[in-house]
Amino acid sequence: MDILVCFGKAVKLRRVEVDLTQEALADKAGLARSFVSGIERGATKASIESVWRLANALDCSPSDLWVVAERLYFSYK
Repeated sequence: MDILVCFGKAVKLRRVEVDLTQEALADKAGLARSFVSGIERGATKASIESVWRLANALDCSPSDLWVVAERLYFSYK
């Protein structure tokens, strides 16, 4: 599985865990909802700044998202 897809799944898992819609997450992070959707689908590359914004909006650290993404990535290899 592609790392972009795994990162997107990590974002979505955390978003659902904290009970936010894509729109609420996008608003909280100062990003477009379509951008958040693209990240969650693995279709859009997130910059360092957008990863930081997403993590802050999800009340976690960027490394928390990457740890989950890494676990997903290596579980599919």
